[in-house]
Amino acid sequence: MTTEHQQQQIDALLDKEEIRALRHHYSELLDSGEADRMSEVFTRDAEVKVTVGSMKGLAEISHSLKEAYRSFDTQAREHFPFMHAVTNHHITLTGKDTATGSCYLLDFVTDRPQQSHPVLLLGRYLDSYVRVEGEWRIEKTELDVVWPVENA
Repeated sequence: MTTEHQQQQIDALLDKEEIRALRHHYSELLDSGEADRMSEVFTRDAEVKVTVGSMKGLAEISHSLKEAYRSFDTQAREHFPFMHAVTNHHITLTGKDTATGSCYLLDFVTDRPQQSHPVLLLGRYLDSYVRVEGEWRIEKTELDVVWPVENA
């Protein structure tokens, strides 16, 4: 028999795993050119701050991320022009339906010659999450670019 405390711990673990999967799903959608499916990841009024700019709302987010995909697809392969690998995901549940988190980003590009360095940047996503109609979504995210550093 599961105690109330044990059930709370199980629920917290499940919530954190759903949030981790959400961040992975974002990378997969972005990298595979499916930015029109960002409603599976973000709230309707989400805020996104990344290297290609600041965006607010699903329409602007989807449009800007589609443009980013096109601009990085320099060989017109339409197949993973970049790969956003996320790791070291730390999540804090701040309420029943809210959480914050951060994770490392290793951002690779695939259009460079084999002998060239494929790392575009190293960074850290700083996120706010909210549960909407039973599903976790990213409400706000900001990319802190750690490398390369401008003027370094």
